[in-house]
Amino acid sequence: MWQIIVSPYGVLASSLVGFIPLFWLLISLGWLKIAAPKACFIGLIITITLAMFSWNMPGALTLRAGLEGSVYAFFPIIWVIIAALFTYNLSVKTGAMDNIKHQIANLSTDRRIQALLIVWGFGGFLEAMAGFGTAVAIPAAILIGLGFDPFFAAAFCLISNTAPTAFGAIGIPVTTLSGVANVPLLPLTFDVALQLTPLVILIPFILVIIMTKKLSGLKGVIGATLIAGGSFAAVQLLVAKYLGPQLTAVLGSVTSMVLTTIWVKLFPPKTVWKFPSEQDVTTETSVEGSTESVGRLTAWLPYILLLVLILGTSSLVPILNEPLNTLMSIYNIYTGPGGHQLEVNWFITPGTLIMIAAIIGGRIQGASFAEMSTTLFKTIALLPKTIVTVICIISMAKIMGYSGMVSAIALGLANATGNSYPAIAPAIGALGTFVTGSDTSSNILFGALQKQTAIEIGANSTWITASNMAGATAGKMISPQSIAIAASSTGLTGREGDLMGVTFKYCILFCIILGTLVFVNA
Repeated sequence: MWQIIVSPYGVLASSLVGFIPLFWLLISLGWLKIAAPKACFIGLIITITLAMFSWNMPGALTLRAGLEGSVYAFFPIIWVIIAALFTYNLSVKTGAMDNIKHQIANLSTDRRIQALLIVWGFGGFLEAMAGFGTAVAIPAAILIGLGFDPFFAAAFCLISNTAPTAFGAIGIPVTTLSGVANVPLLPLTFDVALQLTPLVILIPFILVIIMTKKLSGLKGVIGATLIAGGSFAAVQLLVAKYLGPQLTAVLGSVTSMVLTTIWVKLFPPKTVWKFPSEQDVTTETSVEGSTESVGRLTAWLPYILLLVLILGTSSLVPILNEPLNTLMSIYNIYTGPGGHQLEVNWFITPGTLIMIAAIIGGRIQGASFAEMSTTLFKTIALLPKTIVTVICIISMAKIMGYSGMVSAIALGLANATGNSYPAIAPAIGALGTFVTGSDTSSNILFGALQKQTAIEIGANSTWITASNMAGATAGKMISPQSIAIAASSTGLTGREGDLMGVTFKYCILFCIILGTLVFVNA
């Protein structure tokens, strides 16, 4: 990294200076309510200025770091957003979404149950299979289709899309952390799952309380809520201990959906809860069957195909994974210290797999190629502000990482806390996700630092390293990148600051819970 120019106060001052871009994002989005594209663009200018003049990073390499961020922003992140929203919009066009709504309503018209199944169960499944924002964009769009308030839908998905992200995209974040920190994979996987267990159980309860705005809102669904979180946690722990990270969240989320559905059928809420703006509550828990032309199973076909494609092209099926992995391009964009080749896999990436599943599923559902093309163009036309926001955020992250700002912030925190470091170790992981929007990137940034600091203070290095992953999941809900995805998929572009205002307090709560757990057992 570059030689840091610091004041006489040393590392502390360097960490404070490095935090300026993040402080600007917190203030501009959360307090000043500046539109995300503008706030993030100004943040990018601040980051470039600090990198060049406080960290002595050459201008050409600063721009190269930003360019690498822009390329990564387009592929895979923006590509995932386009594919996910296209899938939803196409399902609306074919009538499949109406069918899905009827099916979910037939399980329960209770809004709390619907949120648990879609946001927690199905959202966790999407995160486990694909990652990269799919668990925010697709469930949020489905909730709005069911009649949920867009702001609530976005907030639900952001808060829910935390704990499952540790094992997202077939376990990539944990396997990456194991590699960069040189920690045995299986013990690390179990420690991550163990640290996240309280949150996995707690989050469904938080979702219900947020919906109903009162603790008594849990009345009638305590059993279903406990099943949703408890079954996810139990399966995740068992799979993490004996099988590894690849299927941990996949099996956990599927088990949660199945057992929650069975529980609701056996023990439906006596009083169905709906939003105050809806008609009076009723004790009925079913609606008339769907009359849409798209069949019940066909309505879910894009998501079924997505599951087949992701599993079929994953490392679990090497006969397909290995040749398809050769369909990639390698770019040497940033060539300075700490730089590495940027690999763009054109086929085995969530956005491409979602798009393939959507096109095949849409065609079977009756959509013509002309209709699909029109839907795609209309989808893209809604996203310019989101695209600007994501590009600026990822470019900021790359510049901060390569210049040494992120490391300076982490070292400042470590030096300031000493033997109390385990208590703030998860917060460092959360910081990494806040900056980059990716828990995998947070692990790359801080994984080795967490292990080394643990060794220096005599703590369990695997346990502390795992805390970076656990904390990174909490930072997901306040990442401007995640918030931009949530806002764009719910039609809330311009209200990113309001969303951050809601999620920030829960991020702090999660970090406190994780920090206490990590410190006690360090």
